[in-house]
Formats: sequence, C-alpha cells, structure tokens
Amino acid sequence: MNNWFECKVSFDRMGEDGLIKKVTEPYLVDAISFTEAEERITREIKPFVSGEFVVANIKRAKIAELFSNGVGDKWYRCKVNFVSFDEKKQIEKRVAQNMLVQASDFRTALENLLQGMKGTMADYEIASIMETAIMDVFSFSVQQ
Repeated sequence: MNNWFECKVSFDRMGEDGLIKKVTEPYLVDAISFTEAEERITREIKPFVSGEFVVANIKRAKIAELFSNGVGDKWYRCKVNFVSFDEKKQIEKRVAQNMLVQASDFRTALENLLQGMKGTMADYEIASIMETAIMDVFSFSVQQ
C-alpha cells in the first residue's frame, strides 16, 4: 500500500516574457514519513530546477489507487463511492475513496478510470472527476 504525500515546491521560473517569477507547484510523492517525503521530493526536483528551491508544504494525500498511463500530461482526482448493503440495518452504505488518474483530457480520464476499475467485484459509482494542479507523481520503486 502506498503512502502518498502532496509536496509543494517553490522556485523561480523564467516566463515567456523573460521575467523571473516565483511559482509554487504541487507534486505527489510515495514515502513512509514526512521526512522521507521531503528528502524524496528534493532529490526528484533538483535536476529539473535551476537555482534554489524550497519545499514549502507537505501534507498527506488520501489516495486509494493511482492509475497512470504515461501518456497524459494531467492528473485527475476521481471520487469513487463503493456501494454495499447492510443486511442488519437494511440500508445501502457508500464508502468514498479518492483515486488519481493520469490523462490528457476529461474524457480520457473517465476511460482510464473505467479501465482501471475493470474486473472490480464491488459495486461502485463515480461521484466526481476533477482536474488537479499536480505536476508529477513520484512513486516508490526498488531501483532507488
């Protein structure tokens, strides 16, 4: 199971107009602790940022599942409700989980989510799909 942390990194970027402006971009990192998340985002971002940068914020991200395809340039947060029936109380229960899907547009995000959920035995309904500002996702790999 992954432990996801959303890390916001602040740095100076030269705009198309030639002016330097301070930007803050969110990234998602798979780590065990806040300390490891800071170390990992620092290591991952360093080659791509010229000059100094600051890890401005780190917070836990409740992501149950991540569906990446390597093609899309955007990340979509999908809220999926798993539906079950409580026999004792005779009511339907819904348990919401957030999933992150990589896609190039909304329609592809929906298709990728449905593809990722294919074969799921539980009943579910898609409650929402929303584009995020997340720039990239760094999942844990054994090669590190």
